[in-house]
Amino acid sequence: MTEFQPRRAARVLLVDDADRVLLFHGVDPGRPDHRYWFTPGGGLSAGESAVGGAVRELAEETGLVRPSADLGEPVYQETTEFPFDGVWYRQEQEFFLLRVPSWSVDTTGFDQIEKDSIIAHRWWSIPELERTKERYYPDELTTVLRRVLGKD
Repeated sequence: MTEFQPRRAARVLLVDDADRVLLFHGVDPGRPDHRYWFTPGGGLSAGESAVGGAVRELAEETGLVRPSADLGEPVYQETTEFPFDGVWYRQEQEFFLLRVPSWSVDTTGFDQIEKDSIIAHRWWSIPELERTKERYYPDELTTVLRRVLGKD
C-alpha cells in the first residue's frame, strides 16, 4: 500500500482574451522522462486560504499581482494522487479562474523546486489541448475550461 503525503493546493486557470490558458511544462526530478503541462499554482501553507495561496502562487510564478477578489470563488475542485520527486501526494486542490487581456509571464519569482522542474510555459487554446498527445493536468482541463468560458 502506498503511503500518501496529504497536501492542499490552489491553482489558477489564467485565460487571455483569445481564450487561451497558461500552462507550465514540468518534469518530475524523480522521473526525468515524465513530462507534463499544468496550471500555475501550488501547495498551501498551514492556515493559508485557497484564494490567498492562489494569489501568492500567481505572483510568484507569473509576476501577475491581483487581489483575492479578482479570483472570486473556486470554479473546480478535485482530489488527485501523484508522485513527485519520490514522494506520493494526495492533493486536494481548488482552481480559480482569472481572465486577463494578455500577459507576459515573469518567472523570476520561481523557487528552487520550480527552477529545477519547470522547463517552459505557453498559452494553449482548448482545441490545441484537445489535439495534443502531450500530457496535461488536470485530465478534465478542457471540460472545465469549456464550462467556465461558456464554450460547451
